[in-house]
Amino acid sequence: MHKYALVCLGTISLLSACSTVETRHAASGGFDYLEEAKTTKLVIPENKDRPDFSDEYTLPALGEQAPRDLLGSKLSVQSPQLVLPLVTGSHITEGSREAVVWFDQVDDSQPLDETIWNSLLNFLDEQGIGVVSFDKDKQRLVSDWMVIENVEDSAWYSWTKTERSVGQRFEFQLDVKPHGRSAALKVELKDYLETVNDQVIAELDESTVRLKEIEILNSVISHYAKQIRIADARRLRQIQQGLKMELGFNADGDPAFMVDASYEIAWSRLLLVLRKMGFNVKDLDKSNGLLFVNYTGIDSGWWSGIWGGADELPLEKQEYRLKVVQQGEKTSITFQDSESKALSSQLVTDLFNPIAEVMATDDLDI
Repeated sequence: MHKYALVCLGTISLLSACSTVETRHAASGGFDYLEEAKTTKLVIPENKDRPDFSDEYTLPALGEQAPRDLLGSKLSVQSPQLVLPLVTGSHITEGSREAVVWFDQVDDSQPLDETIWNSLLNFLDEQGIGVVSFDKDKQRLVSDWMVIENVEDSAWYSWTKTERSVGQRFEFQLDVKPHGRSAALKVELKDYLETVNDQVIAELDESTVRLKEIEILNSVISHYAKQIRIADARRLRQIQQGLKMELGFNADGDPAFMVDASYEIAWSRLLLVLRKMGFNVKDLDKSNGLLFVNYTGIDSGWWSGIWGGADELPLEKQEYRLKVVQQGEKTSITFQDSESKALSSQLVTDLFNPIAEVMATDDLDI
C-alpha cells in the first residue's frame, strides 16, 4: 500500500515539475477536434424538397490578418488585459488594440506633456528602472531593461523549483494635440528576453506582446493617479490652513491684498473667504484670474462668533470684480468695481483687517 502511494506521488511530482507560467495560460485537455475533417455541404437531390437551414451556429470567416495557428495548446485562455483610465480626464479609444491612453488637461499649473513626463520619470525612478534615451522634442522615451526575478515553488508534493527571469524594454511615445490640452501616451515593447530554468524565450505572439504593453501602461497610469491623490490631499491641507496677507500694490500700481501663497492655493482659499464674508460668486474665469461677485452682506451668526457682532464690510451691496494674479512668490488680489476700476486706497485699507482675519483662520469649512 505504501509503495503504491509513493509511486503515485512520484508520478504527480514529475508532472507538476513540468508546469510553467506558459502551460498554465494555455488551453489544456483533449484536442480531438484538430483531427476532424472539414465537412461538406449537404447535397439535396433536385427532385427532393429542400429543408430549411439555419445560419445561427455558422462560424464567421477569418479576417485576412487573423492568426491561423492559435489552435490546441497554442491557444491562450488567460483573460484579456484592458487599459484602465484611472486618472481624472483620461479615456481610451473604443475598439483600439494598442496600449494607448488619452489624457485631458485638468490642471493648468503646468503644461500637460510636462505633467505626464514628470509622472512617468518618477515612476521609473521609484521602480529603479533606468532611461536609455529621452527626446523631449520628439516626445519619446526608451526605458532600460526591466528585470524581474522569480522563483516559484511547485506543489507541496514536489521538491522542485522553477527559476524564471524576465527582462523587457519599452518605448513610450506621447502624441500631443496642437492645442496642447490633450495627449495620448502609447507604449510599445521593444525587447524581450525570458529564461525559465534553462529554456530561453525571446519571441512572443501578438496577444502576449499586447498583454505586456498594457501591464506596464496600467502601472504608469496607476502611479499617475496616486500622485494626483497625494497632491490633492496636500493642496486641501494648504487651503484649509490660514494664510498670511498684507497690504501692497499689484503690478499696475493699484492697491491690493498680497497673499503669501501660490496662485492655485490663493485662488481656492479666496473662494472660501468670499463665501464667509458675504460675497456671492456669480461667475469666474480661473485661467484669467477673474471673479465676478455680488456683495450680499455677512452671515450675522457666523460673523458674530468671530467679531462679537461687528458691523458689516464698508461696501455697497452691489456687484464687484476681483483680479487675482501670481506676483513673484505671492498672489495679488485687487478689488474692482463693476467697470473694472480699482477701489480707492482708503476703501481697500478699510477692507483689509476683517478679510485678513478670515484669510488667516485655520480649518475653514470647504
